[in-house]
This record gives sequence, C-alpha cells and structure tokens, in this order.
Amino acid sequence: MRITKGILLAGGSGSRLHPITLAASKQLLPVYDKPMVYYPLSALMLAGIRNILVISTPEDLPQFRRLLGSGERLGVTFAYAEQPRPDGIAQAFRIGAEWLASEPTALALGDNLIHADHLSELLRAAASRAEGATVFAYQVRDPERYGVVSFDPAGRALEIIEKPSAPRSNWAVTGLYFYDHKVSDRAERLAPSARGELEITDLNRIYLEEGTLHVERLSRGCAWLDAGTPDSLLQAATFVQTIQSRQGMLVGCPEEVAFRMGYIDARHLRTEARKFGKTELGRVLNELADVAGT
Repeated sequence: MRITKGILLAGGSGSRLHPITLAASKQLLPVYDKPMVYYPLSALMLAGIRNILVISTPEDLPQFRRLLGSGERLGVTFAYAEQPRPDGIAQAFRIGAEWLASEPTALALGDNLIHADHLSELLRAAASRAEGATVFAYQVRDPERYGVVSFDPAGRALEIIEKPSAPRSNWAVTGLYFYDHKVSDRAERLAPSARGELEITDLNRIYLEEGTLHVERLSRGCAWLDAGTPDSLLQAATFVQTIQSRQGMLVGCPEEVAFRMGYIDARHLRTEARKFGKTELGRVLNELADVAGT
C-alpha cells in the first residue's frame, strides 16, 4: 500500500533558539532563502505525498496557514491541527488520528533538512512498502543528542535508544519516518517516558521488536541537518547557499518539487515565480519553466 498522507510536525517552543523564537515559530525562521519548514515539506512531496497535515501550536498555526494556504498552488492539499503542548513527536499521531483514518503515513519534523541526489528514489521506495516502518539513519559526531540505532555485523538493526549517555553507535535516526496503517493505534498505546513525552523512539522500537522496522543508512553523499540550534541553523543556511550558488540547483523548494513531480505545469510555475519578484529564487524558477519550453 502506497503512503499518500503525510504529517508535518512544526510545533514546540524552540527553546534552544531563544530569544529568536520568543516571537516567531522556529520552523518559520529562514534557512538561507526559504522558511525552514519548506525543506521537510519538499521531502514529503518528493516521496509522492500530496495530502499533508500541518501540526503546530495554537499561536503559530495562523502563520503556517498564511504561508502555505490550501496547497492548491503546489498541487497538494494541506490540513491543519493544533498541538496544545509539546508532549513528544509521537503525539502527532494522536492529534492526527481522525485525519489519518487508520491509513499509513509519513512524518517529517519541521526543523530537519535532508539532501541527496537520489533522495526521491529513497523516499518513494519507503512510501511503497506494504507493511512495517522505515526510518533513515545518518552518522553524526554527537549521537547522544539523538535517537541512536545500533547494528549487528550483518547490518541488521539491533536496538534504538533515545539520547543514550553511552551510545553504541554513531548512527542517529533522522526526523523523517514512514509507517504502516498500525501507527495510530500503536501511538495511542504509548506511555509517556521519564521526561513526560510520547517518544518516537518507543514507537520505532515496537516495529523493531516485531521485525518490521527498515533502517536505511544514508550514505556519505547525503546531508542531514537538524536546524534546531543557532549553530546548526547557520550551518544549514551555509549548506543551502553553497549548493545553490555552486551547482545552480535549488534545495528544499516546494515550487520546484511540485513542477518536477508533475503536480503543477510550467504555466503555474511561472505564476509562482512572479510572486518572488526579482529574487534569485524567482529567476531560477522562471528558467526552469523556460527549459520546459512553454
């Protein structure tokens, strides 16, 4: 069964970015030339997902509605839901349970950026799995900050631990997850952790223990950035600026993704490009429409 629904979780207080986030949602901060939320949104769209639930705080949700709208201009559909309190990533499946209607789904965290030449193929393969869950792991220098997965000599996942004090590997689980139709029921049965949150790691562990968790290790040619601190926010912006200026290709641009995936045509792409005026982003989108020959 192909996943057609996705959740974009853009809640939380962004405390690691205070005072910047005292007046603005973390996921609306700029990462070079685009709002942070555009990057995980683009990942969901690259997976072939066109029905997306945006979850944020009651205070910030109107700003996401203003930015994203109905989704029609991108050939997708957005729905919106409130997260009254940041009670853990897995809370997203409880908040979105009625919208999901027991269907499989993908979940993207609003402060994560994943970039790779073959990313679309990886994501669409994950979205096409009939059962189980798929997560992506990336080697990091500071695994104690993340959910960490360790492997046996044959490369099979052995265990997943949330923020371990003594990590058994340096493979961190990224903020992009794919689940089968059982995820809502399983999230409903989760108990809060010692820190009072519904942990996504606990949910992933359920799939691991039943033998249906697929862990895709991202290669050295991929980049994963968690833009949740001042340093990582700057690193993410620098990365995007470097790729776009050196290679002339866009990173995390929903308008471009919508066009390349066939969600909108060249005429619609030109309309979107005009909204950006004389910016570099507008110029590149116009060039992309020109190449299409219309």
